[in-house]
Amino acid sequence: MSSELQNTDKIVIFIEECRAMGLPLKLPDVNEGRYAFTVNDMGEIVYGLGAIKGLGEGPVEAILRERDAHGPFTDLFDFCARTDRRLLNKRALEALIRAGAFDSLLEPRWVLMAALDDAVKAAEQKASNTASGIDDLFGDVMPSTSSSEGKVYAAFRSARPWSGRERLSGEKDTLGLYVTGHPIDDYEREIRQFVPTKIADLRADGKSSQRIVGLIVAVRTMKTKRGDTMAIVTLDDRSARIEATVYAEAYQAAREALTKDTLIVMEGGVAHDDYSGGLSMRANRILSLDEARATYASELRITLNGKSDVALVEHLAEVLKPSLGGTCPVVVDYQRHDAIGMIAFGEAYWVHPSDELLSALGQLHGAVEVKLLYR
Repeated sequence: MSSELQNTDKIVIFIEECRAMGLPLKLPDVNEGRYAFTVNDMGEIVYGLGAIKGLGEGPVEAILRERDAHGPFTDLFDFCARTDRRLLNKRALEALIRAGAFDSLLEPRWVLMAALDDAVKAAEQKASNTASGIDDLFGDVMPSTSSSEGKVYAAFRSARPWSGRERLSGEKDTLGLYVTGHPIDDYEREIRQFVPTKIADLRADGKSSQRIVGLIVAVRTMKTKRGDTMAIVTLDDRSARIEATVYAEAYQAAREALTKDTLIVMEGGVAHDDYSGGLSMRANRILSLDEARATYASELRITLNGKSDVALVEHLAEVLKPSLGGTCPVVVDYQRHDAIGMIAFGEAYWVHPSDELLSALGQLHGAVEVKLLYR
């Protein structure tokens, strides 16, 4: 089965319908596909390289010609050495990595991105030497030809790993949709503590206020007869989608949060939509994820192990400093072989519990666990 879908909206619908049916999704490496969607013998949907933004037909054809002539690419250094930089510049290579086209090399995308500069420089040096008829006195400058399997990336594996959100953002930027997951994945366990109901489980009673969390996939604004601005917002939480009407008062209160590809918490009444045949929501309250955390979280708990010392305490204070002034209490759970203690910080050290803060705390030496607890 194959499909020559060219319209972006149709592509998105096609992928989402396949995901809803439980079909596995796979981004091809440079050895598979060109522009079409196909399904391989393993039932995987293969997404052609030609759909990657900024790549174009010329670079794709050049990659395939080289592959067909000299065999599969073994690693990023090999790929850069065998392809023309005039057709595949650094920006195009970054797009290939972020889209997942090199995933078959079995190295994390952040490792490949960390190695990219060196791979490009080595390829340029090799090309320069070849053009000048100069042999490298110290052997081949390309590490892939002299290193054992996997060693070519050894110097780059200490790079900071990408979060799931960063990986998916790269897919959205280069492909126009999320392929290997949903932005809500990283927050699933946390948000279900204060938003237990998924969109697919909403009740169409039209009376009680219900709370959902979802990714904004579409926003359109319009003027009311009175000249006020209102919005129609489409939310997706991976279980289903719903269209919500945000009237003028609610819109003005939350307009900064109503940005496409942003997670929000919405409260409102749910009713049957006679036009679509599904459900719709009338929003009366909208919160960004950070606002929802500040509203519903009871504390930010940081578990430290017995290796904690004065230097760690000072570092902890520095990490907390940019986020001070919030309403979320901070509690340290100190654990070692001969002592256990819970230390609640004073109000001067209450914080705004943002993603940036949680990430920074998680990287503290001696931090075992960082989590938000909810009422």
